[in-house]
Amino acid sequence: KPTSNTSPVQTTQSVPQGSNSIVIENFSFNPNTITVKVGDTVTWTNKDSTVHTIKSDSFNSTPLNKVDTFKFTFTTKGSFAYACGIHPSMTGTIIVE
Repeated sequence: KPTSNTSPVQTTQSVPQGSNSIVIENFSFNPNTITVKVGDTVTWTNKDSTVHTIKSDSFNSTPLNKVDTFKFTFTTKGSFAYACGIHPSMTGTIIVE
């Protein structure tokens, strides 16, 4: 007798759960806040057709065109707020534990 898979399937929006990836899309950072461990690298990927930058007190990217990425490795614990240097209403936070 054939069986059907009726288990719920977990889905995520744009970013796989447990990933240290942030997607820049629709003039926002998705997810807006992530928590990582000391030593983890976070990757931002621009999916907008507009150029964006990542700007904070601790790290800064060059201008990111569509599909460009920026990576930063966090070596200290804390909360790191950042914004797009071109569009300051775009903000996000990295929490490092």
